Amino acid sequence: MDTTQNFPGVLDRVKAIVADGIITIIFMFIAYLLFSLFDNVPDSARMIVFIFIFVLYDPIFTSAFGCTIGHKMMGIMVKRKSDESKNIIFPLAILRFIIKFLLGIISLLTVSTNKNRNAIHDLIVGSVVLYAKPPQE
Repeated sequence: MDTTQNFPGVLDRVKAIVADGIITIIFMFIAYLLFSLFDNVPDSARMIVFIFIFVLYDPIFTSAFGCTIGHKMMGIMVKRKSDESKNIIFPLAILRFIIKFLLGIISLLTVSTNKNRNAIHDLIVGSVVLYAKPPQE
């Protein structure tokens, strides 16, 4: 049996990232629509809300639910490597997102080089990405 079967490869992870990008844009558009209901909303308030959505969407969903909406759509979860039944904690989810954002595609290059298909950001924070339900053989 192939032990990497429960660990998603680059393609499923990239699909989740693209879906999350679209979802983030939708959240930002909703915020824009809400702001348009009010007169004289300061630009600084708009900027804070958009940064909040961009930076905290992934860490909040990952730490609270074990997956973002994009992950859920692809059937994958982010868990602690030391205990795959637990989600990673919020500070580590923020660090994971920052490293993933800063390294971009470079971080994903390591996915196919190790048996658990960890990206650099997973290795640094001690997380692992798994299929929510292992694929059927």
